[in-house]
Amino acid sequence: MPKPTSIILDWGTSSLRAMLVSETGETLDTRDTSSGGIQFVKNGAFEQALMETVGEWFSAHGPLPVLASGMITSRNGWVEVPYVDTPGGIAELAAGTRKLALQNGAVITFLPGMRDPAAKPFPDVMRGEETQIIGYGLGRDRTLVLPGTHSKWARVRDNRIDGFQTYATGEVFSLLTKHSFIAKALEPQPGAEPDWQSFDRGAEFAASDSAAADAFLSAIFSARTGILDGKLKPEDILDYVSGLVIGSEFRQARAAGWFKNGDTIGIVGNNVLNSRYGRIAPLFGLTVEPAPENAAKRGIMLIAAEAAQ
Repeated sequence: MPKPTSIILDWGTSSLRAMLVSETGETLDTRDTSSGGIQFVKNGAFEQALMETVGEWFSAHGPLPVLASGMITSRNGWVEVPYVDTPGGIAELAAGTRKLALQNGAVITFLPGMRDPAAKPFPDVMRGEETQIIGYGLGRDRTLVLPGTHSKWARVRDNRIDGFQTYATGEVFSLLTKHSFIAKALEPQPGAEPDWQSFDRGAEFAASDSAAADAFLSAIFSARTGILDGKLKPEDILDYVSGLVIGSEFRQARAAGWFKNGDTIGIVGNNVLNSRYGRIAPLFGLTVEPAPENAAKRGIMLIAAEAAQ
């Protein structure tokens, strides 16, 4: 069995994922705690929470170095690490890291997030997604989309992350399907496969030449009128709204200049959402370049290696 050389943490607001990693980047063991996010840590007891999750790894392998990214480095986390401004790459992110010695002698390195000071109306921010972009690779100029609760569209240029923009697509979808008129009409089918026909219907309207598709606040009401007109069934709505919301994200990203017809983009990150984003991309004339596996882990290791020099 390869020898463990580090522990990598993806420590967010709601969950903690830890990986025991070898020198070559192989994941030897994992720990996932859905209730281990920073919002559940009381009175700043982050070191205790960490030991409860990975203490047995330290006992077995000694004080391995720890690499931490995500909201653990925010003002609500363990150590607030200032954002690194775009444009920036591996060197800038490495220079922005912060280190802390644990009681057992292990050193934890906290990775910074990124800030785009050119974004309007206020500077945009991300924590964690920058590691996925680094892991994807900075060698080619490319636009990348990182699906999620707060999706990111980012531009890689000249071996740096040149800028990015956040779309609250996943959060809007959640609000619409849990707390709006749409939620009242839903008939969820637990465990059912995606209804791609309904998804495509929403996505195709969002990608259409119709001027009505520009008006998202109006278009979303079609989830109701489609039922009234007999074109949608209650069990169709969830996937229809998903296609409409993600398709609208693409439409707005195109209008904002993140891509044009005929471009190649990368889709990085959330495997559940990647298939949905990949299905919509061709509707906008895009070719998708798949991301490497474990892009975030690879990015964290590249930044940490630079910081150690």
